[in-house]
Amino acid sequence: MIIGTHMSIAGGLEKTAKAVVAMEANTMQIFSRNPRGSNFKDPTDKEMAAFQEIRRKQGWGPLLAHAPYTMNPASNQEKIYEFACMVLKEDIARMDRLEIENMVFHPGSHTGIGVEEGIKNIVAALNQAITGEERIMVLLETMSGKGTEIGYEFEQLREIRDRAAHPERIGVCLDTCHIFSAGYDIVNDLDGVIYEFDRIIGLEHLKAIHFNDSCTPFGAKKDRHATIGNGEIGMEALLRVLTHPQLKALPFYLETPLEDSGHKEEIRMLKDKVGAA
Repeated sequence: MIIGTHMSIAGGLEKTAKAVVAMEANTMQIFSRNPRGSNFKDPTDKEMAAFQEIRRKQGWGPLLAHAPYTMNPASNQEKIYEFACMVLKEDIARMDRLEIENMVFHPGSHTGIGVEEGIKNIVAALNQAITGEERIMVLLETMSGKGTEIGYEFEQLREIRDRAAHPERIGVCLDTCHIFSAGYDIVNDLDGVIYEFDRIIGLEHLKAIHFNDSCTPFGAKKDRHATIGNGEIGMEALLRVLTHPQLKALPFYLETPLEDSGHKEEIRMLKDKVGAA
């Protein structure tokens, strides 16, 4: 089982890596820059070397970087769109240099121009950012469908990927809270949801899973994460996701509302339950 959580790297990558080890995780997610701003600080060569030594010695699974929430590549507002294009281009290149395997972003909200126009903008933003020479995979996140969000239907994600100039560098990150809230019934029909994903997008393009329970009911189209087993999805259904034969080899990243100590207990609890199954 490859499982980790979202980690702050404010104290430096080496310190963060040691915290991941103490948490008994074997992967992690970080933000590619300030999640609600634009600034960033790259690690020094010494810090990067120490970080890479720890992750290799520990045998970690793929790492995931998350683009900031402030970017909206579906927007038609000039300054907002230019910022999104700049972040995508810079952060894909930066995370690739840092040897991060995957970078995920929210496809964005069309804010009234319509899904089709929003998708056009997302595709154009990706095309100016991805050269095709990268090692990193750029992941579209499945969304809950709140407001004018794009990406809450598998067909929308397929269209973005299919229309991109370098679809071979684009994959998908599935968020359990989001798809449940969007109307994909992973509680009562997980096999059916996996079948639909495979039919529409292709399971080979699924590269990561955000592993979260949901505070809101099925189909609510809201993004409210709950700790594992304490939401509307529930422990039993989430364990079926974690252990499903077509999903269990993927890296799982907890984005549940806990501090490091709580995440350590959550990871330990999941390991115990999977081991006892």
